[in-house]
Amino acid sequence: MKKLKACIAGMGFVGAVHAEALHRTGAAELIAVADPAGAAQKAEKCGAPRGYDDALEMIERERPDVLHICTPNRSHYELARFALEKGIHVLCEKPLCSSSDQARRLCELAEERGLRCGLNLSFRYNPQIMQMRSLISQGKLGRLFSVHGSYLQDWLLYDTDYSWRLETDFPGETRAVADIGSHWMDLCQFVSGQKITAVMAEFSTFHRQRKKPLHGSETFCAANGAAREWQEVPVGTEDCALLMFRFESGLVGSCMLSQAFAGRKNQLLLSVAGSESSLCWDSDCGNRLWWGRRDGYNQEIEKAPELLEEPARRVTGYPGGHAEGFADTFKQGFLDFYGSLTKDANAAGCYAGLEDGLRLLQLCESAALSAREHRWVELP
Repeated sequence: MKKLKACIAGMGFVGAVHAEALHRTGAAELIAVADPAGAAQKAEKCGAPRGYDDALEMIERERPDVLHICTPNRSHYELARFALEKGIHVLCEKPLCSSSDQARRLCELAEERGLRCGLNLSFRYNPQIMQMRSLISQGKLGRLFSVHGSYLQDWLLYDTDYSWRLETDFPGETRAVADIGSHWMDLCQFVSGQKITAVMAEFSTFHRQRKKPLHGSETFCAANGAAREWQEVPVGTEDCALLMFRFESGLVGSCMLSQAFAGRKNQLLLSVAGSESSLCWDSDCGNRLWWGRRDGYNQEIEKAPELLEEPARRVTGYPGGHAEGFADTFKQGFLDFYGSLTKDANAAGCYAGLEDGLRLLQLCESAALSAREHRWVELP
C-alpha cells in the first residue's frame, strides 16, 4: 500500500509534537513543514525534507494527502478551506476555526469533496479516559447524575505574560473557554455519551491591560517581566470562566477554567457521578483512575493493559508501571485518524470530527453570550 504523505503548517510548541508523533506512528511520511520564522531550521530539526515560510505555498507545491494545522487560531479556517478545496484531508488543532459559521462551511465543503477533517482532541486517547468511557457505557455507574471538574493553568498569571492567544479577531471570541475549555467540554461529553444542551457562564478578566513584548513571546514561556521594550495592550478575553451545564437525559455539570491559577501548570480534573458509583480522573496523575462507592471500598485503577477494558487497551502503548504521557496521546490519535483513511480495522474510531468541532464552537459562543447577558443559553 502506498504510504500517505503529510505536511505540517505551524512549527511552534504543538507543531513539533505533531512531527514527533508522525515519525513514531509511521502512518505517514512527513514531507514538509511551514512556519514564518526559521522554516528551514525547523524542518531540519523535525526530520522534514523541506521547509516553507508560507503554508499556502507549501500546500500548493507539495499536495500532501493530509495537512496538519498547528498555526494560531485565526488562520485555521483559511488553511483548512484551502486544503479541502485541493482534495487534501485535514487534521487541525482546536478550535477548528473562529466561528460556528466558518465551521459549517467547512462541514459542507468536506462532505461535498468526500474528505475527512479531524480535530486533535488528544485527551481522548489517554487509556484511563477510554477506561472511564467504557465503564460508563457498560452502566457501571448506574444512572448518571452529575459531571464536575476543572482545567487550571498558571502561564498567564502575571500581566507580563503574553501570547498570540490573547489577541482576537471576532467579537465575542473566548480564550480560556476555547483554549482549554474545549478539551474539558469535549471529554465530559465523550465519556458520558451525553451532549450538552444548555450553558450558564460567568467570565472574569484579571488583567485588563497586559505588557506585550515588542520582540515577540512564546506560549508557555517564562514571564516577560525583564523585557526592556513592551507596550500596554487591552485584553478583552477571559482569564477565568465558571460554567454550568445541562445535558441530555437530565445530567447536570459544572466546571472552572483558569489560565491564572498559581501552581497549576496544566491540570485537567474530570469527575462523573452516578446512582451506584463515581469516577474521577486527574491529568496530573493520569495513569490512575479513581472509582468511588458508598457501600464498599473505593478503588484506584492503575494503568496496566491486562486490567483495562478493550477500548482502553487499544490506546495503551506500554506495559503496566510505564507511564503514558502527553505525546503518547497524539500518537494514538494519529493512528486512529490515519487508520480511518486507510480503513485499518485496528483503528479505535474515536477521533473528533467536523461535527465535534462545530459543536464545541457553538458551546464557546453560547458561553460567551451567557456571560454577557447573565442567563442560561440553549444550544442550537
